[in-house]
Amino acid sequence: MTRVRSQCFQALNEVGHYEQAIATGRKNWIFCWTEVGAKHAGIVQSLIATCRLQGIDPYTYLVDVLQRVGQHPASRVAELTPRLWKSTFADNPLRSDLHTSTK
Repeated sequence: MTRVRSQCFQALNEVGHYEQAIATGRKNWIFCWTEVGAKHAGIVQSLIATCRLQGIDPYTYLVDVLQRVGQHPASRVAELTPRLWKSTFADNPLRSDLHTSTK
């Protein structure tokens, strides 16, 4: 029982480590102006933390998904979550126009 509890605490600490990578106590995050703005900031932070947990570059993921979301079937929206995106689209992600101009 103690070993299982220790493993649970270790997993929670690992998740907390990824969530703390974004400085939420700084002045720029204190005020989101509205409750909706705070909710959206939390969603973006959660996506970034999930990408890091899955070993995905958050920038590459967000660029791909934001380009893909308008043409992707709504019935398969789960494929755009970081875990499923990694196995489905990560090998050939859509890139921004800036990607080619900076190289």
